[in-house]
Amino acid sequence: MIQLKNSAQISAMIDAGRITGEALLVAREHLREGVSTKELDTVIRNYIEKSGAKPSFLGYAGFPGSACISVNDEVIHGIPSEKKILREGDIVKIDVGAFYKGFHGDAARTIAVGKVSDEAKHLIEVTRNSFFCGVEAFKLGNRIGDIGSAIQNCVEQAGFSVVRRYIGHGVGRELHESPDVPNYGTAGRGVRLCAGMTLAIEPMVNVGSEEVYELSDGWTVKTRDKSLSAHYENTVALTSDGVVITTLVDKEW
Repeated sequence: MIQLKNSAQISAMIDAGRITGEALLVAREHLREGVSTKELDTVIRNYIEKSGAKPSFLGYAGFPGSACISVNDEVIHGIPSEKKILREGDIVKIDVGAFYKGFHGDAARTIAVGKVSDEAKHLIEVTRNSFFCGVEAFKLGNRIGDIGSAIQNCVEQAGFSVVRRYIGHGVGRELHESPDVPNYGTAGRGVRLCAGMTLAIEPMVNVGSEEVYELSDGWTVKTRDKSLSAHYENTVALTSDGVVITTLVDKEW
């Protein structure tokens, strides 16, 4: 069942989203060559807890980190590690959640470490743009398929592929709620969008094939063909006045 939120609940989600977005900004400030993904995870956890919130991911289904940090051909769910040291040319996906006053924020960014290839830059840009294509379709009276179709078209026109095995989702009191929000689909199909819906829209985009697989650690997902992957996510709320992006605290990012 889809849990629609009233104005007071959306206001609470805006607070949780702000902390989530700010944690990503703090991570960006600390991200550089020579830093381990565990160090980034610690910075993120400290900021979230200092803000009076709890890391949504810590202990979720047994996940050992406060953030999912995935590098290069890792798509999502990378486990922070002291042994994983960032290098010049890497692209790093940081996925963060913060639980505050009963609600979750959920957001992700892909960040370049120093100078990266033109292909990597383009991938990061297209992935971000595809999110905003999806948001443009997040309108009263549209359907879930309109969001996925818009994202898919944006990605495929750029020559990249959308990951289909993992998708976006509803978010609110629970980190994962109904409905499912695929990053592909057919316009005009699926659940009708209405005021009070709160979603995590999160395109995951590969340079090569859409095929992915999970490592033996039970979490980390990588591209099957070892091509680069990018991830961009925000928590969004649909109101009678339009869309609120709760986790976007830096409008340029």
